[in-house]
Amino acid sequence: MLAEGATLPDFTLHATSNQTLCNADFVGRYSVIYVYPKDSTPGCTTEGLDFSALADEFKQLNAQIFGLSLDSLRRHENFKNKQNFAFDLISDPQAELCQALGVYQLKKNFGKEYMGLVRSTFLVDPQGTIIRVWSPVKINGHAQEVLQTLKNLCA
Repeated sequence: MLAEGATLPDFTLHATSNQTLCNADFVGRYSVIYVYPKDSTPGCTTEGLDFSALADEFKQLNAQIFGLSLDSLRRHENFKNKQNFAFDLISDPQAELCQALGVYQLKKNFGKEYMGLVRSTFLVDPQGTIIRVWSPVKINGHAQEVLQTLKNLCA
């Protein structure tokens, strides 16, 4: 997993709202990239709604929020629209950015091993440097904790 102090890796991926994003889009303002396992699941929906509820406060601190998962752009658009998220979702179906961030890992569930995403959040400064990493993430209170960390940095 990329550590605090690392530079956001080079990438070019599609996101909702008909965007193509690259690491240069994360320069000039703070960015929150929260990585989640799967669209439209209970935990991922809760986490997205929590970040969405705080989106205006993040914007006041010159911060943008992005959700990141392996789901297709079409699934992301449906998920974002259904939940009315106030931010965009990045589609990484080949796990390019997820592998570079170190969140695509071997997991175990009911004795079966598989590759999947570890729920994680990266706070990136305006120069593109990762300044805080949360992994693994516990959903309850997490978005508020990220916001408070950013408030402390901006104070």
